[in-house]
Amino acid sequence: MTLHIKEYKCIHCGKQVTTDVSGNLSTLTPELQDINKTLENIFQKRHRAAEHAA
Repeated sequence: MTLHIKEYKCIHCGKQVTTDVSGNLSTLTPELQDINKTLENIFQKRHRAAEHAA
């Protein structure tokens, strides 16, 4: 995802979790998945812009 936000999936039960702002694991809901995807897009755009500026 990004340097700060990660998503994980249990290989045994399939449960998905994500890290919150404190680094704790939270159940990955559809709403949190959308938020994570949006943050990932912003992160990638900024990272690409910084590479082109250098």
